[in-house]
Amino acid sequence: MDISEISSTADVKIPTDPLAQIIGQDEAVKIGRMVGKQRRNLLLVGPPGTGKSMLAQAIASTLEKPKEEVLVLHNPEKPERPLVQVRAAPSKKADKRPACEVLDPYSVPAFVSEKLGFRCRRCARMSSPDASSCYFCGADKYRRVRGPFDDLLVGGATERQDRVNTTRVRDGKEELVVFERRGEKVALLTQKELSKIAELEKKAQYKVLLPLDRAVFVQATGASETELLGDVRHDPYGSHPQIGSLPYTRVVPGAVHEAHEGVLFIDELSALGKLQRFLLTAMQEKKYPITGRNPTSTGSAVRVDGVPSDFILVAAVNFNDVQNILSPLRSRILGNGYELLMNAYMPDTPENKMKLVQFFAQEIARDGRIPHADAGAIEELLIFARRKAKEVDGKSGLTLRLRMLSGAVKMAGDLASAEGKPLISREDVKFALTSARPIEEQAGEKYGSWYRAGLADAGMKREGGGNEVG
Repeated sequence: MDISEISSTADVKIPTDPLAQIIGQDEAVKIGRMVGKQRRNLLLVGPPGTGKSMLAQAIASTLEKPKEEVLVLHNPEKPERPLVQVRAAPSKKADKRPACEVLDPYSVPAFVSEKLGFRCRRCARMSSPDASSCYFCGADKYRRVRGPFDDLLVGGATERQDRVNTTRVRDGKEELVVFERRGEKVALLTQKELSKIAELEKKAQYKVLLPLDRAVFVQATGASETELLGDVRHDPYGSHPQIGSLPYTRVVPGAVHEAHEGVLFIDELSALGKLQRFLLTAMQEKKYPITGRNPTSTGSAVRVDGVPSDFILVAAVNFNDVQNILSPLRSRILGNGYELLMNAYMPDTPENKMKLVQFFAQEIARDGRIPHADAGAIEELLIFARRKAKEVDGKSGLTLRLRMLSGAVKMAGDLASAEGKPLISREDVKFALTSARPIEEQAGEKYGSWYRAGLADAGMKREGGGNEVG
């Protein structure tokens, strides 16, 4: 399709293949297909906003669904050493979960979808519960509570829950119900189903650590040691036969386990620091034990050996941080995978301009709350892409720092939506490009430099305090 034929981004057909939605990174897309098919590792090097995380998710979309379910079993002879069982499919006995109503996350109460990890607390947008941060606004949707006192902290993101207990009124009577996260859906369990589940759990002393119905994309960016490697929860009553809980029930998998048979994506790999050594061990052995990581917790005496961790590692890092990657880890990636430098710009050709228009259409469709962009808005965004390629990379072409383009599209779309316009116009884009700049640029234009802005800020504070700056 020629760009002159487009009246708005609504005319653009968006590819259904996630890899085909990645623009300007032809080599990365080609290698990405091989990575998924051959189960290789991949290190992506490049500036922020060039599509590294998008490529990792696209690679995960090419994988088959997990074929192995991992259980942790009670060890009667030595409860602090639970056993691991890997099976291709759940047995009929273990799979006898009572039939219940399965809901879409959009149809459950907002506080339930937040606690289950679907809804962002800041912008209220819905995304996969496996992503700890919101795809749209970047806010933390939840954090994993590991320490014995973390549950006392007030404010910020809370721990993602697998089950939410609440009540509802039916036929004038209040009843207890439980919303349970099952993959990308939510199961509604009434008291009747809960009683049946309790009976089954009494008979079978095991816990499903990694269910068959799990995500094949796991993000561990900024992960702590417990989030990356797993943990054993604290029980103040230990393994007391009457009031305590058995150790196997308190085992929690880490990201290296949850990514088994899938993709483990780590952005800013060098930021893991010493944790890179543990990641290397998990990659080499394809198994990693789960132990209690708090020395003051009852879980510290528990250890589960042989937990599978056979994943594809897709890691991302900025160019200047490559030297901070652990040498054996980098060697391991190269020994069974590839290193790839991401493009920061592409030639200004009609074909590449159409790719950028496709990107604009994708962002508008993905956002779901803003109108499409008309031809004038598209032209203004392309001009901005050329200018940024020159300013940032010193090259003639079109920038591939897509995060800044995405921000401009969304701000322009919000403006058009607020004014009730059917399409984003050139004026909306101009306003967005002026307002959606980094604060450093805004301060430089207003005060002449970042330093002078700081002096002005300090001067205003001193004037308010009666100590005026001369």
